[in-house]
Order: sequence, then structure tokens, then C-alpha cells
Amino acid sequence: MYKNFIKRFIDVVLSGLAIIVLAIPMLIVAIIIKIDSPGPVLFKQKRVGKNKKTFMILKFRSMPTSVPKDMPTHLFDAKEQLSKWQSFMRKASIDELPQIYNIFLNDMSICGPRPALWNQDNLIEERDKYGANDVKPGLTGWAQINGRDELEIPVKAKLDGEYVAALNSGAFKGFAMDVKCFLGSIASVLKSDGVVEGGTGEIEKNKKAAEQDTHEVLK
Repeated sequence: MYKNFIKRFIDVVLSGLAIIVLAIPMLIVAIIIKIDSPGPVLFKQKRVGKNKKTFMILKFRSMPTSVPKDMPTHLFDAKEQLSKWQSFMRKASIDELPQIYNIFLNDMSICGPRPALWNQDNLIEERDKYGANDVKPGLTGWAQINGRDELEIPVKAKLDGEYVAALNSGAFKGFAMDVKCFLGSIASVLKSDGVVEGGTGEIEKNKKAAEQDTHEVLK
């Protein structure tokens, strides 16, 4: 009942209210984006949705237009290319706000695994092990509040699996998990927890290992 009906009802009500309440703040953000750098206000990108069907996710543009559209953030030099406003938007998750329209249109849910890029085959494959591709992706989720960019792909997929397991365990556990994700995401955004510009946990681990190897050679 919760997974198939109540969850969707909550998504529609909360996203609908958010569209109304955040209309003026989002307009202000749009104006700042246009002033800050040349290019469109919105950024559309193909993501993987429920049952691996793709959809176009909406975001405020928080990168220069010179960055390739489907490039994961860990593959470009964020410190060199992002403006101060763009960095702030990403740390505060302001760029994610237009996804309230994706939620209202039933592409996404408020809570669920974060939607993978269409070309993130390794993450999609790992999520298959836990059934995490069989539910709607979310604006926030269990993995999102337990490490975010710092997580390696196998860990992220396992946490997504824990979310799905809770969602499939009945109305009480499913609702309780969504409440944890929702409240936890507020705390994570306020503290900018787990945001690693220019690297995921896996990339950062490899960098540190390479630096350690270099250090050993130079000793």
C-alpha cells in the first residue's frame, strides 16, 4: 500500500507545494545563473529511472557550458572551472531544485536511489544485484545521506539495496526509511556532507594510493 499508493500521494502533494512555494526563490536563482555565466539556466541530462527506463532529469546549470554534457563531475577540474556561485549551488544542492518537477511528473520520487547517468554501467550493474534499479530514483536517498560523493560504487549500490529492502518490508518500514532519508538529507545539505568536487570516493582513494606510491619512490 505505501510503496504503490501512499508514497506517490506524498510525492505529488509535497512536490506540488514546493513548486508553488519555491517559484520566486527559483526565479531569483535563474536570474543569478544568467548573470554569473553565459548559457542556459536549466541543464537536462539523460538518467536511468525505474526498471532502467531513461528520462531527462532537470537541474539548474551549475557548470560552464564548455564541460561535456554527460561527463561525470569527477572527470573535470572543479576548482579551476567552477565559479564561486556554481560551487555554492553544488555544495548547497540548489542545482537539484528543478527535480521537484521530475517528482511531480512521476519520473522520480522524493526518496530513492539517486538516478545514475545513462552511461554509468558499473553503478547500474552493481544496483542490479540489489534490485535498486526496480524502484523510482529519488531526489535524496539512503546512500545520499550516508556518504554521497565519498562512497565507492559497491558501497553506494549496497546502501541503495538497503533502501529497497526497507521499502519492500511493509508500510511502516518503508515510511520510516523515507523519513530518515528526508530528515537526514536536510542535515547533510546544511553541513555539505559528502560533497567531493572533482572526485568520488573511489577516485579519491585511487589518487591517494598513487600519491603514496610516488612518495615511496621518491624516498
